[in-house]
Amino acid sequence: MSTTAATAATAPAAPAVTGIGVAAPNGLGLKAWWAAVLRGESGIRPLTRFDASPYPVRLAGEVPGFVDEEHVPSRLLQQTDRVTRLSLAAAKEALDDAGADPADLPDYAAGVVTANSAGGFEFGQRELEALWSRGGRHVSAYQSFAWFYAVNSGQISIRHGLRGASGVIVTEQAGGLDATAHARRQIRKGAHLVVTGGIDSSLCPWGWAAHLAGGGLSTEPDPARAYLPFDREASGYVVGEGGAHLVLEDAARARERGARAYGVIAGHGAAFDGPAGGAGGEPAGGRVGSGCRLGAAAEAALADAGIGPGDVDVVFADAAGERTADRLEAEVLAELFGPRAVPVTAPKSMTGRLAAGGSALDLAAALMALHEQVVPPTTGTSAPADDCPVDLVTGAPRTGLRLRTALVLARGRGGFNSAVVVRAPAA
Repeated sequence: MSTTAATAATAPAAPAVTGIGVAAPNGLGLKAWWAAVLRGESGIRPLTRFDASPYPVRLAGEVPGFVDEEHVPSRLLQQTDRVTRLSLAAAKEALDDAGADPADLPDYAAGVVTANSAGGFEFGQRELEALWSRGGRHVSAYQSFAWFYAVNSGQISIRHGLRGASGVIVTEQAGGLDATAHARRQIRKGAHLVVTGGIDSSLCPWGWAAHLAGGGLSTEPDPARAYLPFDREASGYVVGEGGAHLVLEDAARARERGARAYGVIAGHGAAFDGPAGGAGGEPAGGRVGSGCRLGAAAEAALADAGIGPGDVDVVFADAAGERTADRLEAEVLAELFGPRAVPVTAPKSMTGRLAAGGSALDLAAALMALHEQVVPPTTGTSAPADDCPVDLVTGAPRTGLRLRTALVLARGRGGFNSAVVVRAPAA
């Protein structure tokens, strides 16, 4: 028996993804978002949440049609930021989609692990305004938790009675993958069900100031040209809000209750770039990592899944939208698979980069791709640059492929690299 086969034979069973919930700039809800993705419909447009005219960047990916009162009980409206409301809506959709009721499970058998990068930025902004304009007595007591990175996990746990092992991951764009990997560990430790994924939202003046200070945003005013992954004219990225939540279950228990599985989380790998100016090559200013260790994360994920590069049918790229970072990611893929040897796509070109929500949404896209046997397109980019030797899917979805395994990649600000292998469920 080969080493790969032996690893696969002895590895713990991969947990199944039985539910998906989505809040994205090009669609609210799984069905609306996926239909928009296959149409190549972008959600990148001029900001409406506040007056962005004084700023050099005025485009973003805003979740459309989200009416807070339709998704969150009135008692929670004064306690929560928009990011938590989006998170609660996506978590409920995921649980409904899975047909799972945590109340039917034993005590402490279900948990929640989410990723978040900015917390409740808009809530915090409002309370700071109250502090400086009217005084400390006018600051809401809910500020003590509404701003915090872990608030989404906490509120989802309370609303759905998820009292098992839970947590929160803060690794920026890599967070959605890292949270899912942590949820997988909890399933392997005995949890029956874990809600996981990531949602971020910081489209407010205070958040916008942070995005601009971080650097890397495109100043292109045309929404169709602002974010062009792997393109020779790439000039930066567009920031957005939203993401996805997934329901992970023990595969055997999911089969016993007759649950539909979109796929399984088969492998995960993570690696960290070195400090700025050091051997790791992380750019000064803490921008998206150079990708020099993205390959290490990908290799670790493949090894964890017990497969080799030849088993991968499609790659969902990190797709920084910056020339150097894109070139480095393309080099990683060419070294791992061979130049233009595997289809590569970046549906985040339709939403912008969503921080922790971005890689969670890519996981949802990978699962839907396997489920429906179609590779969604990358929009904006008509063809990859000459120094990006990738088989980028552009223009329209690619069909006629046998899709069994997807590799999802993410790089988080500060040097985080993460990769997840998603496989179609066994027949």
